[in-house]
Amino acid sequence: MSILLILPLLIGWLLDFFLGDPAWLPHPVVWFGKMISWGEHRLNKGRYRMAKGAVMAIALILVVFFVVWGMKHLIPNVVLWLVLDTIIVFYCLAGTTLIREVKNVFLALDRSLDEGRRQVARIVGRDTSQLSAQEVRTAALETLAENLSDGVIAPLFWLALLGTPGMLAYKMVNTLDSMIGYRTERYKDFGCWAARIDDVANYVPARLTALLMVIASGRWSLLKFVWKNGRKHASPNSGYPEAALAGVLNCRFGGPHIYFGELIDKPYIGTNDRPLTTADMHTATRINRLAELLMLISTLLIKTL
Repeated sequence: MSILLILPLLIGWLLDFFLGDPAWLPHPVVWFGKMISWGEHRLNKGRYRMAKGAVMAIALILVVFFVVWGMKHLIPNVVLWLVLDTIIVFYCLAGTTLIREVKNVFLALDRSLDEGRRQVARIVGRDTSQLSAQEVRTAALETLAENLSDGVIAPLFWLALLGTPGMLAYKMVNTLDSMIGYRTERYKDFGCWAARIDDVANYVPARLTALLMVIASGRWSLLKFVWKNGRKHASPNSGYPEAALAGVLNCRFGGPHIYFGELIDKPYIGTNDRPLTTADMHTATRINRLAELLMLISTLLIKTL
């Protein structure tokens, strides 16, 4: 039985490691995005926007959880059950795609600043049209740290806790936050609950991510730096993995950025405003991979208990 529990995780992780997210393959997050967009355009207007946003967010999360839970209980064949779990694990992990996208930002920036801006716009929500080369690199590495938590550690955490229904429901939580969880005029009320649910879902994983990054670096002294700087971020969670990577690289993250035409001033994490290089990117991706492996091993051990 233990083997049956860990096989989907191992195979799903290996598929993500070698394939990433192939562009030709339909992805549940795309479907989630269409569902959220459909609901937002119809509900985010008039009165009671916060209540309507809360109902939509909670309903979508519960639907995803119970659809997967129901499918697992309706499938009588153990092979089909394993295939379903493997596919969900594969879809929910984004370690390889994340690293690939960040590397592409640095490669694009080597060709031209405009290419670098266009490439980083694929993975960040901020306006990239006026970013300097340093700001493009900073944005890419901030995203690498934050999305290690969102795209790898948190899905594995919820898999360990609630199985694949919880893992896929977490992806809906994360997609809701990435689409409507902003403090802009349009989303501050409607997306309030989506943002708060995401904060709760990521509270432990974000701090676990920072711890795993520190362990991967072999520099336990960075824990003090993470504790001090992780709390500076406007988000209760994002600052911790960003602080861990800023400590590993001895650099500075954060500062003001433009989202949807509005200036959002983020506190700085770290003090060394040094130029970031391609070597820093390679160090960061190595730390990401090691942290991911540590979490994978931990999850496998939990599943076999």
